[in-house]
Amino acid sequence: MPPPRAVVFDMDGLMFNTEDVYWMVGEELLRRRGHTFTRELSDAMMGLTPEPTFAVMIQWHGLDDTWQELLAESEEIFRQLRGHLSPMPGLIELLDALEAAGIPKAIGSSSSRRMLDAVLSQFQMEPRFAFTLAAEDLAHGKPHPEVYLRAAARLGVRPEEMLVLEDSQAGCQAGAAAGAFTVAVPGTHSRGQDFSTASLVIESLADPRLYKVLGLGRPGVQED
Repeated sequence: MPPPRAVVFDMDGLMFNTEDVYWMVGEELLRRRGHTFTRELSDAMMGLTPEPTFAVMIQWHGLDDTWQELLAESEEIFRQLRGHLSPMPGLIELLDALEAAGIPKAIGSSSSRRMLDAVLSQFQMEPRFAFTLAAEDLAHGKPHPEVYLRAAARLGVRPEEMLVLEDSQAGCQAGAAAGAFTVAVPGTHSRGQDFSTASLVIESLADPRLYKVLGLGRPGVQED
């Protein structure tokens, strides 16, 4: 296939180690209610927009809270833990390479706008992207393809001309359903998920196979 004309990034667990921090948030949120945050619950919540995410938690443990109350409390806990955030391996180098090649890029996230903006602002990242899409911008969350269909339209490319980077099963399903070349980058919290819908599964954003698909030279590597 020809190199993609645009790239759309998921954010959580793909660009930053937010899944590690969300795990700590989930632990604290449920500790306050006498429950334990488990891998099974985390897997069931991963990649969803806020309302279905917390609906899963409420149903799982029979909580009396509304999803809005859990969202507000989780965002408060997250703010206290933001010092644990860091970019995922290979992110900065990949952004530099895409910018050097003039390939436009955007973000399509299931997170709330407040959460998305808070993370990006912490690392001064927002100016590096053409635009960002958050949960409030969408009628349907992942695995529905809306986020990536909207991104393709705004980027002015056909979905099949776009590369999507995801770390979750739901996100890969969304990218594949949109018709994009979908690359899975499983993280610590998602390695057990089903990535059969992905066009390619790689180890990290520094994986040479990603650079090959994008038609980019790898940083610090002299190409023949």
